[in-house]
Amino acid sequence: MNPMIERLESITARYEELGQLLLEPATLSDNRLMAKLAKEQASLTQTVEAYEEYKKIEEELVSAHELFHEKDEEMREMARMEIEELEPRKEELIAKLEVLLIPKDPMDDNNVIVEIRGAAGGDEGNIFAGDLYRMYTRYAETVGWKTELMEVQESEAGGFSLISFMLKGDRAYGRLKFESGSHRVQRVPKTESAGRIHTSTATVLVSPEIEAADFEIDDNDLEIETCRSSGAGGQHINKTDSAVRIVHIPTGITVKCQDGRSQHENKATAMRLVRSRVYEEHMRKLEEEAGAERRSKIGTGDRSEKIRTYNYPQNRVTDHRIGLTINQLDRIMEGKLGDVLDALEEYDQKLKLAGEK
Repeated sequence: MNPMIERLESITARYEELGQLLLEPATLSDNRLMAKLAKEQASLTQTVEAYEEYKKIEEELVSAHELFHEKDEEMREMARMEIEELEPRKEELIAKLEVLLIPKDPMDDNNVIVEIRGAAGGDEGNIFAGDLYRMYTRYAETVGWKTELMEVQESEAGGFSLISFMLKGDRAYGRLKFESGSHRVQRVPKTESAGRIHTSTATVLVSPEIEAADFEIDDNDLEIETCRSSGAGGQHINKTDSAVRIVHIPTGITVKCQDGRSQHENKATAMRLVRSRVYEEHMRKLEEEAGAERRSKIGTGDRSEKIRTYNYPQNRVTDHRIGLTINQLDRIMEGKLGDVLDALEEYDQKLKLAGEK
């Protein structure tokens, strides 16, 4: 049997098995298990449906080829026309199935945590960090995702020296996972009287939201302290020791959250951030030890890697990893990121397909 067909048969069998498991009393009484099985089944649906369509076309082609050998000239002509129509559809489905069979990152369906820091360029880097935050949240609005602020350090000149936020929605991490790296802006800063173009940067770190059940952190590895919130935040925040600071001792990863309405809320947010960042560090080390490339050949996910340039005078965005240039910077900064994200995903799929073949 063709290896691709073998995999498709196996996936179909698992899909049907999941359908049975979802009807069992033990599953119906366990919400977490039911959600897990339903999520797995949903992830297979598109592949199973495409395979069913492929099988149907194969059957129709067999019938058409049989008719083609009939003596009746009219029947042979009908069969020839049907074959000419079905063959291209079959090829399209094979190409689609090849993409669907590429091993998926199990985290693609998770919510995403994005951290943006102003880097080179001082105030202008922080202002650009604010522009990137707006770009991602405007994109989130266009696709129906929700935004939740997690950690904020505002800059006096505008923008942020640091802002972390979660985007909740369908395939959020899968869509944004290639955004990690150094984003470079070229423009005339508002503070520049001579009108000279400056180059500044902001770094973006993208991580999947990790559930406690999926990745455990030893409580003994955490140093948790409460403190009085600093900076803007309203009367409630400044009167109470509601800020929470968590340090993961083995990695040195540190998070401080103070924007929630209570200490409990800030601790929960800080734990989600810590878990996500420790998970990322854990995966990075595993891949390093295995000699594997970070996520894909598109990029390492490293903050220092320059991935994109935003040139304001020429209204141009260039993604250096895939050689993509779009002369619509104004639209992209308003959240019209779809073309860039599509191109990155398509490039990643091509690399994986080439690797599989």
